[in-house]
Amino acid sequence: MLQQSPHAVSTPSVSNLVVGIVYGTALLQGLAMVSFPASSTVLTGTLGLSSAQYGAIFLPQVALAIVGSIGGGTLAQKWGLKTLLALALMANAASQVLLAATMWAAPALIYPAVLLGTASMGLGFGISGAPLNSYPSLFFPEKSDTAVVALHSILGAGLALGPVLVAPFVARDAWVGFPLLLTALCALTLLATVLLPLPEDATADAATASPRPVGTGLFWMFVVAAVAYAFAEGTFSNWAVIYLHEARGVPEATAGIALSIFWAALVAGRLLTSVLVLRVSSQAVWLVLPALMGATFLLLPFAEGAAMGIALFALAGLACSSFFPLAVTLISRAFPDHVAWASSMMIAALMMGVGGGSFIFGPLQSAFSFETIYRLSTLYPVLALIAALLVVRSEPCRQTIHDLWTGSRCR
Repeated sequence: MLQQSPHAVSTPSVSNLVVGIVYGTALLQGLAMVSFPASSTVLTGTLGLSSAQYGAIFLPQVALAIVGSIGGGTLAQKWGLKTLLALALMANAASQVLLAATMWAAPALIYPAVLLGTASMGLGFGISGAPLNSYPSLFFPEKSDTAVVALHSILGAGLALGPVLVAPFVARDAWVGFPLLLTALCALTLLATVLLPLPEDATADAATASPRPVGTGLFWMFVVAAVAYAFAEGTFSNWAVIYLHEARGVPEATAGIALSIFWAALVAGRLLTSVLVLRVSSQAVWLVLPALMGATFLLLPFAEGAAMGIALFALAGLACSSFFPLAVTLISRAFPDHVAWASSMMIAALMMGVGGGSFIFGPLQSAFSFETIYRLSTLYPVLALIAALLVVRSEPCRQTIHDLWTGSRCR
């Protein structure tokens, strides 16, 4: 378990403000991440991107998120968590400037600007992995599971709020105001981050001295679980609006609400989990979620009308809710000397899966129906569940199935 750094600020008012900055950055990160999917109808309608181009915009996001995650995990030991947090805010601000610029760019420059925007956002998300997943344990060392899940709940809140915030801007024919607003918020948070003292990870020296666990089977099981989960999440989130609107005839505005409901349910599930893990085994919750994802994929082809579509994407949000944040807490517990690095690697795995799932869906759509693709996507949560079972049965968190359901907890 991480201990509070001696460099952490001690006065309550300043500590509360610092905690607010970190958790506020998570909110902005969620808003930045959903800014492109929430603007999908603008990108494919007003700005003229094809379905294939829209699917491909997530590839730079994946590539730069992986680069940012791998680099961030290493740089956290050299530059510190605060510097990485500031760099993440800068990258996210740049992504929103590029997104806004598409409104005034020449037609030939719109697609390149969007690609650069998703690349910058991916870089910011990748870099943010180390500080955002490390600071909660520094702030609340005795409740690290709850603290990490709560931070991901805040990030999820940003994902849920994004489509809701976009809607009034689009309705007033002023969509560009949305990315400009995010740019301003990122800039203000960046200023506060630079001016305020933030704690540092006291395990950095230990991480430098001990070898990274990249050669262990346990580490790669975590990676497989994260990638498979992320394929599922990306398939759910990035194509929700287009599926309901184009394949099910749901009005565009209502389809956007379904995406918001997905992220809202994801947040609700994370909030519920943050309470559950105080009493129930984290691994038990972790293993239930892939089964719910698989069931949702099988049910989505039967969605008829807005009500059922919204309900199923709400179920998808609950199913996806806490799988990744719990994976972060478990890998941090498994490799306590490499928390920043391990969490960064999980971010890389997440973005690889989210972007890969989003990209694969586009080409598959030309050969298969939405319904068939959703049925095939059941493979993702099956792989996640298999990897999760192997993790649970491995040291240092070995538990029998009986232990999982009687509340025994891995410490």
